[in-house]
Amino acid sequence: MSKKKRIFKRSSLKTFGFFLAFSAIVWILVQFSKTYTQLIEIPVNFINVPLDKSLAEKRPDHVDLQLQDNGFSIYYYKFFNTELDIDLSKATENEDFLVYNIQNHLTDLEDQLKVDLGNSRIVQEEIRIPFQFKKEKVLSIEPKFNISYAVGFSADNPVELIPDTVRVSGPQNIIDSLESISTLQVNLTNVNSDIAGTVKIDTTGFGMLSFYENSIDYSQKVEKFTEGSVEIPVKVINVPANLNLAFFPKSVIVYYQVNLKRFDKVSAADFEVVCDFKELKEGDDFMVAKIVTQPKFTTNVRLNERKIQFVIKR
Repeated sequence: MSKKKRIFKRSSLKTFGFFLAFSAIVWILVQFSKTYTQLIEIPVNFINVPLDKSLAEKRPDHVDLQLQDNGFSIYYYKFFNTELDIDLSKATENEDFLVYNIQNHLTDLEDQLKVDLGNSRIVQEEIRIPFQFKKEKVLSIEPKFNISYAVGFSADNPVELIPDTVRVSGPQNIIDSLESISTLQVNLTNVNSDIAGTVKIDTTGFGMLSFYENSIDYSQKVEKFTEGSVEIPVKVINVPANLNLAFFPKSVIVYYQVNLKRFDKVSAADFEVVCDFKELKEGDDFMVAKIVTQPKFTTNVRLNERKIQFVIKR
């Protein structure tokens, strides 16, 4: 076979292949442009579940869409179908089921599916989702605050939470084990004025619970404080009657912080410092002084000396 014939045959084969591929593409385009009817499963996701209810594990996971459209749209839905959000806040309650009526929410479903439900349709008339009621409980909220006040400032009262309780619902075994829950950690430094804000409840590890509130307000009145000191006699208690006890020092200095407005209301008579002889351990040669009485409005109360030396006279 001559070289010229081989070139001719190779060229003819390429031409034939081109027209064959072109014809196949045209045929596919023609077929895909035709209108077909196909039943497609659309996965569903239930949103806005009522807080007092939990959905049963065995529940509908899809709806059947009878799609009437061209082949391109049908294959798109078969391979890239999107999840359909079913808003259960729009469902009605019927015994142990939440009932979502398809016909009542066609506009919303059309927007999500991006199909004309005039030509196509969802086979189911309604979706029935079984549920159980959750147990409810009111938990106290513990503030989790670390506050460092500026020099000369403090607060008479702890941080106030508004509200200081939260209603939750969930499985009984979890609900029964809880009495309180805390806020997220709040760190404030160099505070010299009233504080206020909003803090979230720490729901970490409680994914099975539904919280009727997720955040709360807090506040605290911050005022100028000053430091004072008083000398208080040490009182020793529970000394055996037949024991002659001598101790020193006989008095200690009590330091305290107090709201500047209340400074004049503090006196030495408001404090009591005690050593309990019964708390001594064998070999001890000193007693430990403790402040057992102080004004409620004083803070950061401390002693200049806690070790009280003693001797027993024979």
